[in-house]
Amino acid sequence: MDRLQAVFREKNMRKTIICLLALALVAVSQTSFAKTQIKIATLAPQNSGWAKQLRAGSKEIGERTENRVNLKFYWGGAQGNEAKVLQKIKIGQLHGGTFAPTDFQNRYPDSNIYGLPFFFETLEEVDYVRSRIDPMLQAGFSELGFRTFGFAGGGFAYILSKQPVRSFADLKGKKVWLPQGDLISYEAMKALQLSPVPLPLTDVLTGLQTGLIDIVTIPPVVALALQWHTRVQYMTQIPVLYAMGFMAINERALKKLQAEDRQIVTEVLTRI
Repeated sequence: MDRLQAVFREKNMRKTIICLLALALVAVSQTSFAKTQIKIATLAPQNSGWAKQLRAGSKEIGERTENRVNLKFYWGGAQGNEAKVLQKIKIGQLHGGTFAPTDFQNRYPDSNIYGLPFFFETLEEVDYVRSRIDPMLQAGFSELGFRTFGFAGGGFAYILSKQPVRSFADLKGKKVWLPQGDLISYEAMKALQLSPVPLPLTDVLTGLQTGLIDIVTIPPVVALALQWHTRVQYMTQIPVLYAMGFMAINERALKKLQAEDRQIVTEVLTRI
C-alpha cells in the first residue's frame, strides 16, 4: 500500500511540474508578444493633412505587427508646448513628439542650422545642403537618445503681419514673435533694434488675438493649419528662412520592441 501511494504521489508530482512548466511557457509567450503603446504628442490639428498620414501610418504599423505595436497620438497641443512634451518624455509619461529644431537648441544648437535668416534663396539650395547635413543632424539626435525619421520640409517662412511691411523701417516698434528658445534669431533682432517676443507655438494665436505680438514669421501653410491667418492681413514676398519639423521618439521606448517590429515602425514613420 505504501509503495502504491508513493507511485501515485510521484505521478501527481510529475503532473504538477508539467502544469507549472506549461503555465510558465504561456506567460513567457504572452510577455514576448505583449502589446506596446507608443505615446506621441504633436501640435498638429487632428484634421490636418499630416494627422491623416500619421493615422494611416499607425494603422499600417498595427496591421504589420499583428497589433503588438500601437501608436497613440495626442493632437493639437493637448500635452502642452514642446518644452512640456520633452519633460514628459524624460519622465516616461510620453515616448515621443513632433518638434521644430528650435525646441532642441539649448541641448543641440546645431539642430537649427536651417533656420538661419536669409541663409537660403531657393529650394534647390535647400536640397543640396540637406542631402549633406540631414544625416549629421540625425546622428546628433541619436546621441541625445532620440530616433528621428527624417526631416519634413515646411517650406520657406514669410513675414505675416497685421500692418503692411514695405521696408525694414516698418518693423521697428512692432512686436515680433520668435519661437521660444531661438537664441540666434533673438540676438539678431535685438542687434537690429527690433522687439522680439519669444513664445511657444501653443501661445502664438492668443498672442495675436490680444496684441502681445504683431508679426509672425512662418510658412503660410502652417499659418493656415494653426489658424494664425485669421489674425494677420499681410505677407511679404521675400523668404526669411527655411522651416522644417520632425518626429522624435525616445530610444528607450523603441528598444523594448522586437527587432522586427522596431524595423517596421522605423520604415513606416520614415516614409511619412
